[in-house]
Amino acid sequence: MHKILIIDDEKNIREGLAADFEMDGYEVAIAANGKEGLDIIEKGGIQLVITDLRMPGGISGEEVLRQVTTKMPGIPVIVLTGHGSIDSAVKAMQNGAYDFLTKPLNLEHLETIVRKALQNRTAETASVDSAPKTANSVTSIDFIGEGPAIQKVKELVKKVADAKISVLITGETGTGKEVVANEIHKLSSRKDKAFIPVVCSSLSETLLESELFGHEKGAFTGAETAHKGKFELAEGGTIFLDEIGEINPSIQVKLLRVLQEKKIERVGGEESIDVNVRVIAATNRNLEEEVKAGRFREDLYFRLNGIQIEVPPLRERKEDLPFFIESFVKKYSEENQRQVNGIEEKAKKALLNYIWPGNIRELQHCLKAQ
Repeated sequence: MHKILIIDDEKNIREGLAADFEMDGYEVAIAANGKEGLDIIEKGGIQLVITDLRMPGGISGEEVLRQVTTKMPGIPVIVLTGHGSIDSAVKAMQNGAYDFLTKPLNLEHLETIVRKALQNRTAETASVDSAPKTANSVTSIDFIGEGPAIQKVKELVKKVADAKISVLITGETGTGKEVVANEIHKLSSRKDKAFIPVVCSSLSETLLESELFGHEKGAFTGAETAHKGKFELAEGGTIFLDEIGEINPSIQVKLLRVLQEKKIERVGGEESIDVNVRVIAATNRNLEEEVKAGRFREDLYFRLNGIQIEVPPLRERKEDLPFFIESFVKKYSEENQRQVNGIEEKAKKALLNYIWPGNIRELQHCLKAQ
């Protein structure tokens, strides 16, 4: 039997939630403040914590989260907050919370999150117990660059790789945002499952919806068979949504549901399908400005922007240019079965002095064409 802890200074909420979860077969402990909650946790046996974010007294929900994630990182923490504290809830996600909900609570949604969190914890524990122990079990990050700008990105990638949080990768076109997303996947516990990229701007609304969520037979003209979408195909792995700022409002609503409830519905279908997929999104747009302009949903932005990684443009990491040049020259000489040992100094100097508005992609095309 799973044992969960509910911490909330509002008696009706903590006792009401306790009664509901006990009816569902859970063992439940309750606490009226952060100190009581931490005392219960220290005694052991707690497998999941639900805590209010704002509570009177010396120990807040943020401090409960910090101590649990630091001392007992395997215990998922679900944060409850009022509508006026969304920024604080997002910060809590960045600090390791499993998920957050705003009050008044959707009880069914909370039950779903608790069930999935405990299922994931059980699966991860079994995976760790059965995995062979090796001296060097951490995959190294191998994307190109040694300068300070890209080193900062690499450190963030390491930190978020196995965090239960969505990642938003920002940066100009051609900076390598998909490479960063792929590295996050490769360093995560999902590395043995699929990494599926989707370029959101390349498809019409209807096609993008079908591509993401799948469709049933007869859902639209030409749908002669049922089709699994990318979320189903990425089960257990990672889906990378590139150019997320391009999706229209109707797709935004459906994507928000996936992030909140971990469920999809195929086009033309009525059945909800559970999905266990990590979402990494990328954009070259300023989504905060898109939200202010009314073109992008604020709640979806908060869900996607659990933590943000900005990939610097090539002009801000000129020290890495020699690495790229050497790597691409070697790659394309092998592909074309040509013996090319390098490039002339004059050409190299010109490449180093150019500002590369198209970033790594432009450099790549330039060297490939030679």
